[in-house]
Amino acid sequence: MRIMGRPRVLFAVLTSCFLLAGCGSGPGQVGAAVIIGDHVVSVDTVQALIDKAVQEQPLARQLAQQHKLDLIGREAVQQLVVHDVLTKVAKREGLTFDDAALTQAMQQDPLAAPLPVDGSVPPEQAANLIVTRARDHREALTDRLLQQQLALKYLTRISITFDFSTISGTDGNVREKAFDKAKLFAADPAAAQKALQQDARDQALQAQEQGQEPPASPQNIGIKLVAAQSLGDAASPLFGLPAGSVFAFQPSPTDATWVVVVVRDRTIGPPITVEQDTQPTPDQLAAVGQRLLQPDLTAASPKINPRYGVWDPIALNLAPSEATTLGLALTPGKAKS
Repeated sequence: MRIMGRPRVLFAVLTSCFLLAGCGSGPGQVGAAVIIGDHVVSVDTVQALIDKAVQEQPLARQLAQQHKLDLIGREAVQQLVVHDVLTKVAKREGLTFDDAALTQAMQQDPLAAPLPVDGSVPPEQAANLIVTRARDHREALTDRLLQQQLALKYLTRISITFDFSTISGTDGNVREKAFDKAKLFAADPAAAQKALQQDARDQALQAQEQGQEPPASPQNIGIKLVAAQSLGDAASPLFGLPAGSVFAFQPSPTDATWVVVVVRDRTIGPPITVEQDTQPTPDQLAAVGQRLLQPDLTAASPKINPRYGVWDPIALNLAPSEATTLGLALTPGKAKS
């Protein structure tokens, strides 16, 4: 049985690799997987990462057998885009870290640990772990340390003011309604202000109907937040988009509610002292650091080869198509796009 089974496994892997590298119109230059400014990442570079992952990681071969190798392709493009932008930002910001930290990380090398193949790692998370291991480990660990340093530099310096509106329903069109409202808010600030004020009145009325004291001020208008006050929010588009932006997203995939946010102000100033119950973990700092790259990622406007998908401004990753992105982001000057 094992002798008969192995050719089928290899055939599935090779077929998946072939399909992923198959035909598709490029982003403007033949053979390009993605173009970031004047830097071109070739399809061959991405395919080499995929091939390396399949060769070295049993979990990658498992994804190939499940016809999910496209997850690895998208993740590879994402990590290469982020690396390119992060390298430039680190130079501009003068980001540094103790060489001993990298030496220690390389000695421990968490990327050398094998990945479980028992299904305990969701496919999307598996793709991230697989690609990180397929890359040069020193480069991948350096990226992580730089993201952490970027977060530490700005965590207590960035503050935002925002308004929000929620959209709920069970008719299956909540996403479309949220996108329509986001486009309306971006195109017509007066209409946005009117709708947000109506939301505030509805909240007050609902509180009265439930026998509660209505809030003294609107709960959805003029909310101010410092990044260090909420690490979860600091890793969200709230802190990654410039003032004047409008975005729509679904905070939880298990909840049908969508949220439309208007970023009124985004300020970088002197460090602000905030009370924190716990210190941020390295993972949290890396997530915040990646989100703080968003203005530069937006400015770079990576041109993705359609075979890998489209750029998702909410996830800061690739999605298979526009219909599967985690949301919509409209920045000043692109409000009608």
